[in-house]
Amino acid sequence: MADLTVTIVSADEQIWSGQAHMVVARTQVGEIGLLAGHQPLLGILSAGEVRITTSDGGRIVANAEDGFISMENDTVTIAARAAALA
Repeated sequence: MADLTVTIVSADEQIWSGQAHMVVARTQVGEIGLLAGHQPLLGILSAGEVRITTSDGGRIVANAEDGFISMENDTVTIAARAAALA
């Protein structure tokens, strides 16, 4: 199964970066799930959890407050006003 390269950043620091199988985040139009091969996307984040299933089967949960999520070429970037690992 192909992997995603994921980066979560807040206004002042990088929160997490690594390889993942899946990313789930809350946007203004609802919750979305991203897998490798997903079409390019630019969305507006709503406050809530970002859930990541890592390549080794682990789980990362971060709380993000407002910002953007983008995906292109199996690279997901989450840029939040404020974010922290849960």
